[in-house]
Amino acid sequence: MKLYDVIIVGGSYAGMAAALQLVRARRSVLVIDAGQRRNRMASHSHGFLAQDGADPAEIARIARAQLQAYPSLSWCEDEAVDAAGTHDAFVVSTARSGQFGARRLVLATGVSDALPEIEGLQARWGRSVFHCPYCHGYELAMGRIGVIAVNPMSLHQAQLLPEWGEVTLLLNNAVEPDAAAREALKRRGVRIESTPVARIEGEADVVLVDGRRLRFAGLFTAPLNAPSTPLAERLGCPLASTPMGTQIQVDESKQTGLPGVFACGDAARVPHSVSLAVGDGAWAGAQVHRSLVFPTV
Repeated sequence: MKLYDVIIVGGSYAGMAAALQLVRARRSVLVIDAGQRRNRMASHSHGFLAQDGADPAEIARIARAQLQAYPSLSWCEDEAVDAAGTHDAFVVSTARSGQFGARRLVLATGVSDALPEIEGLQARWGRSVFHCPYCHGYELAMGRIGVIAVNPMSLHQAQLLPEWGEVTLLLNNAVEPDAAAREALKRRGVRIESTPVARIEGEADVVLVDGRRLRFAGLFTAPLNAPSTPLAERLGCPLASTPMGTQIQVDESKQTGLPGVFACGDAARVPHSVSLAVGDGAWAGAQVHRSLVFPTV
């Protein structure tokens, strides 16, 4: 079993950003990636400096090609199914390619989204149903925006979104704003619709259970997130609860509660975007290298 300096589980934006810092320090790095980017359904990425409007798949392709120009990088297209070990002696098991060893681990696994169970929503996720207004709000051209409530964070989301259009908060039996919340929404010009949602049709048409159809330029929702794999739990890394769900708990150096295991990207921070994931990964990569140079830190 080959021993690497670092194994990075997850080859999306955060994982590749971490890898770049490490291979430029001439460290041996293995990236294990199952090929399931969270934003794979989106055709354009916005808010990422110098890449605004680019195809997120193309951003990932270019990044990987640049990484693979470094001889100390290895790439494994496989799913990491288990991980174990301690500082300087970790083992990652994959579904098809066997086991690999490393002195350090980086968990850049991304997250899964617990979307509302509404007919038609899943098929439009990342296309006309979004979670981040900074990534997708501008393109709605100040049109009508619907916010499908799922938890108390939806009230915050609805108050934020009037910067990008005329907002209607669809309570959908998920939340019930108190008097103070209703007043805050009113001050922001947000309308409230209490009738539950039956389904979504067309581009972003909401059909209510009473048969009414509300047409929107786009829809937003605030799904709860969780790390997309159980590797952190299997390693014994603590998790943290946030208003947006569960994430891997890390310190300022992006190290988890288990020495030698680091985490970055959506799985280890909120909020989420491509640019934030890249920055988080770059910082994590530098801190992993520092831990290899100064192992007592």
